Amino acid sequence: MFSTIAIVGSGAVGLYYGGRLAEAGHDVRFLVRSDADVIQRDGIHCQSVHGDFHLHPVQAYRSAEEIGPVDLVMIAWKATSNRLLEKILPPLLHENSQVVTLQNGLGNVEAISSITGASRVLGALCFVCINRIAPGVIHHSAGGRMAIGEFASGKPGRAAALAAMFAAAKVETVIEGDVEETVWKKLIWNVPFNGMAIAEGGKTTDQLLADPATVAQIRSLMEEVVAAAAVRGFSLDPKLIDWNIDRTRTMGAYRPSSLIDWQDGREVEIDAIWAEPLRRATAAGLSLPHWQKLLERIRERCPLSSV
Repeated sequence: MFSTIAIVGSGAVGLYYGGRLAEAGHDVRFLVRSDADVIQRDGIHCQSVHGDFHLHPVQAYRSAEEIGPVDLVMIAWKATSNRLLEKILPPLLHENSQVVTLQNGLGNVEAISSITGASRVLGALCFVCINRIAPGVIHHSAGGRMAIGEFASGKPGRAAALAAMFAAAKVETVIEGDVEETVWKKLIWNVPFNGMAIAEGGKTTDQLLADPATVAQIRSLMEEVVAAAAVRGFSLDPKLIDWNIDRTRTMGAYRPSSLIDWQDGREVEIDAIWAEPLRRATAAGLSLPHWQKLLERIRERCPLSSV
């Protein structure tokens, strides 16, 4: 079903999952901006808990037009780059092309479907600890599971085909019925840990969890995410709260991706991760005071990010 694949956003997530597919023998084409020369020369190097790999040569391109139409487009850049979708997506599409977003937060599938039509779009959430440590070099320290959800009824069997493709490429994959439910599950972690890391002035996950008062805030935020999902029609297991806290304790001094963006002076995904989910929950009549306060603190730290 997916003979040719384009990776849009060749940061840590795009290089890892695209690299796994290429390592498994798929025709994968990476859209690369600043690192194009390095990746073309040296390839992709991955240090991974699931097995290191070095991919060379790599099909790295500077424009969507150079890549051309493909069967599957994987959107792996941050939601802050979605303003470029109208330029990037059309050259990558043929009549039957499908698009899957690996992005965090809410609003991404809607942004893509406004260009492609809803029936082409799937969502996938990556539960992974991964960082880009140099051009073309990524460090994968934990996790890696992918959860795939449908946005609207599309091509029959496409979610199963996508899951099978990733499973054969050493990526644990599950299929879930609704992409928004999948996003809410990941927000249980993203809202507190990405957010508190910035709000507290640049703390890693182990530093956050070392302070009982901060752990209490994290737990309150997670409870609000579960409540928000419920008013949206998704019943999340409250046990996910303890599960997420416990698994984070094993990560060590991990820097969440939003913290890295903030510390490196890049735009933070404020709207997709915090503001848009909060809007959807409050529109349903729910009051989320801890979440609202966290959003205010993040905005104070990130005055240049779009909100």
